[in-house]
Amino acid sequence: MTRDFVLPDLGEGLTESELVAWHVVVGELVELNQPIAEVETAKAIVQLPSPFAGVISELYVEPGTTVTVGSRLVAFDLEEDPADTAPVDVVPVDVAPVDVAPAEVAPVARADAAPAQPAPVERTPVLVGYGPPVEGGTRPKRKKASIPPTPRVQPLEPPPANNVQETPRSTPPVRKLASDLGVNLAFLAGTGGDGTITRADVLAATSTVLAPGSTSHSAMHSAPPSVATAAHRATSAAARETRTPIKGMRKATADAMVRSAFTAPHVTEFLTIDVTPTVELLATLRDSKAFAGQRITMLSVVAKALCIAVGRNPSLNSRWDDAAGEIVQFGYVNLGIAVATPRGLMVPNIPDADQLGLADLAAALGLLAETARGGTTTPQSLSGGTISITNVGVFGVDAGTPILNPGEAAILAMGAVRRTPWEFRGEVALRDVMTLSLSFDHRLVDGEQGSRFLTDVGAILANPAIVLTMV
Repeated sequence: MTRDFVLPDLGEGLTESELVAWHVVVGELVELNQPIAEVETAKAIVQLPSPFAGVISELYVEPGTTVTVGSRLVAFDLEEDPADTAPVDVVPVDVAPVDVAPAEVAPVARADAAPAQPAPVERTPVLVGYGPPVEGGTRPKRKKASIPPTPRVQPLEPPPANNVQETPRSTPPVRKLASDLGVNLAFLAGTGGDGTITRADVLAATSTVLAPGSTSHSAMHSAPPSVATAAHRATSAAARETRTPIKGMRKATADAMVRSAFTAPHVTEFLTIDVTPTVELLATLRDSKAFAGQRITMLSVVAKALCIAVGRNPSLNSRWDDAAGEIVQFGYVNLGIAVATPRGLMVPNIPDADQLGLADLAAALGLLAETARGGTTTPQSLSGGTISITNVGVFGVDAGTPILNPGEAAILAMGAVRRTPWEFRGEVALRDVMTLSLSFDHRLVDGEQGSRFLTDVGAILANPAIVLTMV
């Protein structure tokens, strides 16, 4: 029996996701809860586990396609009627589970599987995020159906004019791809199940024409002329311009920045300071046995200085609640850190950063950057921030006017540390100098409060020992 699996509600109020990649192919035998695909929401990349144990019969969506909740993603061939094994509510990896009642699940029987247990199984979170637990706590080894090697697809001779030929079997995404590339599906033999024409078949047909170094006229004439024409047209267009759909994280970031820029009245102040004492402190800490193996950076010190300054200037750590008509002041610091990733800018946060010592804060910053660039940041860590830091100095930039992360009252930008002639003890000397840029919401923060906060951070960086008078 064939069963479809649709894009589930991933929570967080999201209504659509982009399919990033498939981890399975048509004809593959998958286990219950085996990761089958990755989808990208506006907040993070999430793995989708299989709700069935069976054979993949069709992939409805091509990678890179934006899919709405409830749309079909994949079809499974099951060995028996799964009427009593309907998939439970989906709770993908790194997404908070929804409240559901315990469900009875009877695993789909397979010839090589042990007899199903009749006792009901209570649904608990599992490794990949949803579905009944897998006995033993680990996912069974991935098995694949025996699939003969896929031969290189060669375009077929067109059918005689007096014959009526059936419409080739293919999915809508494959037909669209063929249309875009100018490939006539009637010339192709499908390698999918029941002769279905796959995406690989279409691309293989075009590769016959576009293969590097191919000068054979027979190869050019073996495919329809429209393929070569479309390929040439695509190559020429690509040399002049590139168009990228606005979706996923880029779309979410753009919406958030526009909302912030036109909702909160921004004010930006700048402070240039001599941070030579902090640079010397960092050198001392790196040589200290107490901090051996720990990477203490300028960002670590700035983050700690910010947390201390927030305690003295709490208005910088607040939120404007327009719906309630209230100003919410936080008694904790969830410190957001702007991170540039291959997917775009994201601002995950460190919960209760104000409770961490310098070494623990440095470790948390390293882990945050690693998970963000690795694409494993959870949706939860991308929400709930109270104040943020952006380090533009790593790009060699001295200063800027950062835009507030929506819902936050302030964001601090760190500029590059530069060796600069500077007044020191009545003389001019080469010193390590850095510029801090503070943007804040003028509805929540007055100029005096913002200035005091900025000078507190600057005072700590200019003389770390001053912390003894602040805490």
